[in-house]
Amino acid sequence: MYWCIGKIVTTVLFGVASCIVFLLTRGDMFQRKVSVELNPGLTPPLVLPAGVNLVHVRGLGQSDTLHFLLCNHGAPALLMVNTYSTQSVVQVDWPSFINRSSAGSLKVEPQTSVRYSRALVFTRVWEYDDVRNTADPQQTAESSFYPPYELQNFIWSDPKITVNQSGHTVTLCGGEKTESFISGSLCLQFSAFESVGRDEMWPNLRHNANSSQLHVWLDGVRPRGNHSRFALEFQSVGDSVFRERTYDSNCIDDEYKPYFFPVSNWVSVPVNGDNVWGYNQWKPVAYRKPEPDPTPCKHSELVSVDQIPQSRLVQAYFIKDPQTYGLNISFGNAGDPVFYNATKYISWTVLMGLGEPLRNSFYYLHIAFIPIGTVILVMIFAVECACKRASGYTRI
Repeated sequence: MYWCIGKIVTTVLFGVASCIVFLLTRGDMFQRKVSVELNPGLTPPLVLPAGVNLVHVRGLGQSDTLHFLLCNHGAPALLMVNTYSTQSVVQVDWPSFINRSSAGSLKVEPQTSVRYSRALVFTRVWEYDDVRNTADPQQTAESSFYPPYELQNFIWSDPKITVNQSGHTVTLCGGEKTESFISGSLCLQFSAFESVGRDEMWPNLRHNANSSQLHVWLDGVRPRGNHSRFALEFQSVGDSVFRERTYDSNCIDDEYKPYFFPVSNWVSVPVNGDNVWGYNQWKPVAYRKPEPDPTPCKHSELVSVDQIPQSRLVQAYFIKDPQTYGLNISFGNAGDPVFYNATKYISWTVLMGLGEPLRNSFYYLHIAFIPIGTVILVMIFAVECACKRASGYTRI
C-alpha cells in the first residue's frame, strides 16, 4: 500500500515537472501555416521591370499573422509585418509601386491590425585590399577600398521558389555588368518556417515559426586585388517609436557543440520600454566554401542613418518618417593567409524574427531539471522513509 502511495506521488511529481518544462519551452511549440505568392494582385497589362519581383510569404497563426515581403526593386529588402488579425492581407497599388514607390503604395490591411513592422535592407558590398592582413575595415586606409558594389543597381534573375518539408525557400541571384561579375553572383536565399527546427546548412541556426532566415553568399566574383576581403553593409528600417541596439551573448549548443559559443543579436525595443519586439541573430562565422570551411566574421558598431535606403519596398511601405540603423559585417581573421581569391566564395547567414532572440530551449531544460530533479529525489526519499517506518521496517 505504501509502495503504491510512493509510486503515485512520484508520477504526480514527474507530471508537474513535465508541465513546467512545457511552460518553459511553449514558445517553440506553436506552428504556422505558411504560404507563398509572387507579385500579389499584379495583373496584365501591368508588368514589373525585368528581374524585379515581390514575394509575399504569409505565416498564419492561431490569433495572428506574420507577413514577410522580399523585394529586389532597388536595394533588396526583407520586410516583416506582424498583425493581430488572421484575415490581414497585402494590398499593392501597382502603378504607383512600379513607377514611384510612393509612401502608402504597399499596405497590410486592415492597417489597424498591424502590431509591428521592420525591414532589413542589403545596401552595399565593400571590397578592400587587406595588404596589412588585419581583416578589419576599421583599421584599413580609405585608399585601400575599391568602389563599393551598390546593390540597388544590381540585375537580378527571377526568384526560385522551393517548398518542401524543411520550409519555404526563395532564392535570388544578381550582379553587375562588370568584369567582376562575368562568371560570379551575389545570392540571397530566404527561408520561412512552420515550426521549430534547425537549418540543414551550416551554421545550423535554430529557428521557430516566428523567425525567418537569410543566407547570403558571393560566388565566383572576380576580386580586384590579390589581398581582397569583403564586408556586407545592411540597414534596418522601422517605426520611430522603436530604438535598436546590438549585443553579443553566449549560448550552449547541445546538439552540435558541447560548449558555449558566441551569438550576435541586433534587437528592436520600444523607446519607452524594455521588451524586445524584433531581432536579427547570427553566429559570428562565415564560410569560404559551400562545404564547411569556417572563418570568423565580426560586426561594426551600430549607427543611426539619416536617410532610408534606396529600397522601393521600404519607400512604399513606411508612411511616416521611419528610423534607420546600419552596420557592416566583415569576413576574415587577422593574420589568415587565405584571402577571397583563394576560394572565390564567402557565405553568411542571419535570422530575422519576431519577439525575443532565440535561445537554446534545451539549455533551459537543463537548468529547469536541476531544481525539479532535486525536489523529486528529496520527496521520493521522504515518502519511502515514511512508508518503511509505517511498515515496521528496522534497519540492520
